[in-house]
Amino acid sequence: MKQSSVTKKENADLEKPVNKLNNSMLRNSIKLLFSILFLSIADFAEAQETNGLEAGKEYTIADIAVSGKVSYNEQTIITFTGLQKGQTVRVPGEEISNAIKKLWKLGLFSDINFYANKVEGDSLYIELEINELPKLNEVKIRGVKKGKRETLIKDTQLTKGKIVNENLVTNTKNYIENKYKKDGFYNTKVAINVTPDSTNTVNMAINIDRGKKVRISDIEIHGNEKLSDRKLKKAMKKTKERGFPNPLRIFTPSKFIEERYKEDLTNLIDRYKEKGYRDARITSDTVVYDPKKNRVAIDINVEEGNKYYFGNIKFIGNSIYTNQELSKMLGIKKGDVYNGVLLQKRIANPEKPDGEDLTNLYQNNGYLFSNINAVEVKTYNDTIDFEIRVTEGPLAYFNNITVVGNDRTNDRVIYRELTTRPGQKWNKEEVINTIRALGTLGFFDPETIRPDLDPDPASATVDVEWHVTEKGSSQIELQGGYGGGGFIGTLGLSFNNFSLRNIFNKDAYKPIPMGDGQKLSLRAQGSTYFQTYSFSFTEPWLGGKKPIQFFTSFSHSKQFLYNFRTRDVDRSQSFTISSVTLGIAKRLSGISDRVTLSHSLTFQYYNLNNYNNGLFTFGDGTSRNLAYEIELSRDNRGNSLIYPMYGSLMSVSFRTTFPYSLVNGVDYGDLGNQEAYKYTYQGTEPYTGNDGLQVNPGDYLAELPTTNNPTPSRVDDYTLAAADPAKVDQKRFNWLEYYKVKFKADWYTRLYEKLVLRSLAEFGFMGAYNSERGLVPFERFYLGGDGLANYALDGREVIQLRGYPNQALSSNNGGTVYNKFSLELRYPITLKPQASIYLLTFAEAGASYDSFTEYNPFVLKRSAGFGLRVFMPAFGLLGIDFGHGFDPLPGATQKNGWETHFIIGQQF
Repeated sequence: MKQSSVTKKENADLEKPVNKLNNSMLRNSIKLLFSILFLSIADFAEAQETNGLEAGKEYTIADIAVSGKVSYNEQTIITFTGLQKGQTVRVPGEEISNAIKKLWKLGLFSDINFYANKVEGDSLYIELEINELPKLNEVKIRGVKKGKRETLIKDTQLTKGKIVNENLVTNTKNYIENKYKKDGFYNTKVAINVTPDSTNTVNMAINIDRGKKVRISDIEIHGNEKLSDRKLKKAMKKTKERGFPNPLRIFTPSKFIEERYKEDLTNLIDRYKEKGYRDARITSDTVVYDPKKNRVAIDINVEEGNKYYFGNIKFIGNSIYTNQELSKMLGIKKGDVYNGVLLQKRIANPEKPDGEDLTNLYQNNGYLFSNINAVEVKTYNDTIDFEIRVTEGPLAYFNNITVVGNDRTNDRVIYRELTTRPGQKWNKEEVINTIRALGTLGFFDPETIRPDLDPDPASATVDVEWHVTEKGSSQIELQGGYGGGGFIGTLGLSFNNFSLRNIFNKDAYKPIPMGDGQKLSLRAQGSTYFQTYSFSFTEPWLGGKKPIQFFTSFSHSKQFLYNFRTRDVDRSQSFTISSVTLGIAKRLSGISDRVTLSHSLTFQYYNLNNYNNGLFTFGDGTSRNLAYEIELSRDNRGNSLIYPMYGSLMSVSFRTTFPYSLVNGVDYGDLGNQEAYKYTYQGTEPYTGNDGLQVNPGDYLAELPTTNNPTPSRVDDYTLAAADPAKVDQKRFNWLEYYKVKFKADWYTRLYEKLVLRSLAEFGFMGAYNSERGLVPFERFYLGGDGLANYALDGREVIQLRGYPNQALSSNNGGTVYNKFSLELRYPITLKPQASIYLLTFAEAGASYDSFTEYNPFVLKRSAGFGLRVFMPAFGLLGIDFGHGFDPLPGATQKNGWETHFIIGQQF
């Protein structure tokens, strides 16, 4: 047998080469069959005539030689056959036939022949002639854009050196056609041409003709009287007829996709079942294609039947739960309109694996092998009686728990997050919670986390093998830009799966110690007039036994006086902030594993050195901020923090300093009357004015001289005995005194497939313990813009409200009260581990107030817009927003209009 050749003439019909290859493969398949049946007889019979080989006699293999077109070494090929020297074989017999079968099964060869070269008594010398299938050298795809070509090559695994056989060609063709049909290109045609390149290598050319998308011109429904056309067409969620543009249907266009159409026929009948029409059915459906218009028309005939109601519902076989408990969970009563869809969901809801249904009631209590079925036992008039038959089975327990796929993350980091442990009673809810816990670690691709279950009814145990896929968990932030009157550069490193215990282990640097689930962040930012440095570290399991998180951070920043008009920097005038934070957080497992209580203690030191710029009333002095914060939060978001599709994040926090004014005995309302806090004449000699009034050094004045050697025309230019605001405020703010309350509610609702609505509400309030001491100028709220703060001189909190300039919706001193509301509609382009990209559109409203007496939650600044987010593991979150402010800025009369916001490293 000889290897079939595959050729193609230039510009020939593209289908013919494929047929040639397929025909060649077919001939080889037939050849295999005949080889197995007759080769042993024919070849060895011929050898008998020439070499004295006797049919039916047993021989000992003396030698096996390999010839033909083959790249494997001779011994490897012989090993593939299963034959070996010294082996006894019968000719013809099963040994030779089995050797041929084994070689063909490998899928590596196009031609296989056995020959008897020589016979010496009982010794047989065999020659194996084989030809390998060609290997792929190059792939070219025509008919689609470059980016699509690379994706198709990757998806079909058409890598260089791959064996080219009939299956590869057929599977590639089918995959590409089905891929585009799913996207609405129903007439997609794919032609694959394979041509020889060199010795035993071929090139592959794939020509794709997608054609135009086939759309649905109209949908006609006949026989429906109880339900209108509109309601039935609405039930067909993925099959829509072409019509006027509908903004609510941007994600369900009128493409015809046969698979989705079949699903929607089921959805149409389900809509009838929801309304009580149990016997509704589709008697016929027709899809007519018009090639001229590239449209299809759908015609559906339905038979509605009668409307039914639930009758008696009886539970059979239950012993763990009472009839009353099961009936309450079922939530269906006698006399209710029959709803077959609801009945099935209350028994087992396939759309919500963690839903409240009867199956999960048993599954969450250890009964893995339970089975629940609803059976119609009697139908009379318009009423149906049911039996809910329960097979409880034995209690099941977790047995072996394993994890595969974690190449960098240590096993103990994963096992401590698992709520499915050996010996514990089976609980489906804990399996789902574990999926969520592993996804929120940020080390694995949440889309690929899955548990493989291996239940054993005989022993009432279940083994669980967790599959995870590592993704990049470290990030680098390197950016530069113009802002705040000068160039600002930033360098940040964030290692989200760090290992501190291996910090001195040089073998662990690949490139850094990884795998213990700790987080280490380093960040530096600076320009010509400020520098900021920060360091933070988080250990999620302090001591390694309980989920008690320890976190700490250090930061230091220095600001020089900067003239934004002349761009001059005065380094003799500076303001520095040094800060340290220590904290712990604990999951409250008694309430919910997703509820966390955290405590933190922060100390900040503010130092002003000749810094007279109007930010504070004193240019020299210090302030200290020792604050305690307690926060209660519940994070029930989906598996992915990058793109949550369901769940919520709720938090409430209280931050406070010690109420010093209640115990230190200082009368802050009387400070201005005390001599230590008044202006003084700074001259060295007494001075007498024209009116004869003399001013002596140290006299208290309301105004300081404007120069070092003042020569006022009158001493009365200075009012005596006035308070010095700088001295008073230095005393008031020596140790900051305040409290803050904040609330945040963040919801995620899946509207359709991966279309998600994010709803957000925020509120913050800052108060003072002593009205005479007043509110501090630090720690205030600044609303507006992208929500990112380059540097914070006064511990301010920056709140995002797009469509307005940064921090433009608060007064210069900042607000003490704010609230904000936001709606954001998100849709992903891709959620792959290499990059997650999604589009969004938003509407927001919020306001900032200087005092609670001004607070009015109904007078808000409004905006709307759209944007894009890109998350790459190495660089974090990047994005751009275009927001339109519908209201004027404070003090302005015209609406603000469009603003562009660049988002870098913001929280998700």
